[in-house]
Amino acid sequence: MMIALWVLLPYGAILSCVIGHLWRYRHDGFRDHLYGPHIDRAERFGIHAFRIGVPLLFVARITEVFAAGPDSRPEGGIRILVIVLQVVAIPLAMTGAALILVPPLIAADARRRVSAVDRLTLPVLVATVLSAMLVTFDATPGDGRYRSAETLFTWSRSVLTLHPQPAVMAHAPALYQARGLIVMLLIAIWPYTRLAGIFSIPAIRMLRQTSRLAVLAVAR
Repeated sequence: MMIALWVLLPYGAILSCVIGHLWRYRHDGFRDHLYGPHIDRAERFGIHAFRIGVPLLFVARITEVFAAGPDSRPEGGIRILVIVLQVVAIPLAMTGAALILVPPLIAADARRRVSAVDRLTLPVLVATVLSAMLVTFDATPGDGRYRSAETLFTWSRSVLTLHPQPAVMAHAPALYQARGLIVMLLIAIWPYTRLAGIFSIPAIRMLRQTSRLAVLAVAR
């Protein structure tokens, strides 16, 4: 069970994310249901807010992962930076997600526009944010140790470097195990949701523009 949860499952989630993005690109170019005649001003604002909030949140999390010690929080200016980024990013990301996901759920043609995965997306995003806040401000240890660094950070780094350490999470408190499982679920379903094109479409446009510029440079 330990190997299944903390070794096979994370790599399965990453594989699902990669294959899902390839499938979406071939299937609809990431445009299905996100862009089109049904989109209104609120949804457009939500797209921009989400595009700003999520990268800021990602930067905050990556900074915290690499700046934290083996069992301690980042200190000084780095800790302040992480807190400020999260204070700005979380409201933007959640507001954007709500504006993108909620209108289709309550629209008259919701059955045609919304899939079962889309109905799951907003609760998973909320659970992701809430679990992040709970583990960030968890003050259970009385010796100043930072359990996120000991568990989630150590485990995620080990997975990404292809040297997984499942025992780290197998002996972690339930809150931290739940956090890991929620994040894996979000990674696994992301390409199959309405949010898949939020970052993929700008990235594809950038790659195409870069390719054009490279061709022009070579032609000259």
